[in-house]
Amino acid sequence: MKIKPLYDRLVLKNVKEANNQTSSIILPTSADERSEMSIVEELGTGGVIDGNKIEWIVKKGDRVIYNKYSSHEFVIEGETYTIISQNDILAILED
Repeated sequence: MKIKPLYDRLVLKNVKEANNQTSSIILPTSADERSEMSIVEELGTGGVIDGNKIEWIVKKGDRVIYNKYSSHEFVIEGETYTIISQNDILAILED
């Protein structure tokens, strides 16, 4: 099943890192409770919102950190996904 988000929304596939660590970044326990890390699976359709053209900063495959309270989580075929607006992405993790 393919999920196609609308406008400025993204579909993220949730990943959990062991010990809250990714290479050289360690997330404190308190940050882990409020933020999540996921991989961008699909970008929205784009378009114009409030007169502004949507410009994608993230791309498919990016690992991102976002505030979990600004997202909508769901499960399809045993995999956990999240839909979120690009504005709610806190950071892109780069190697």
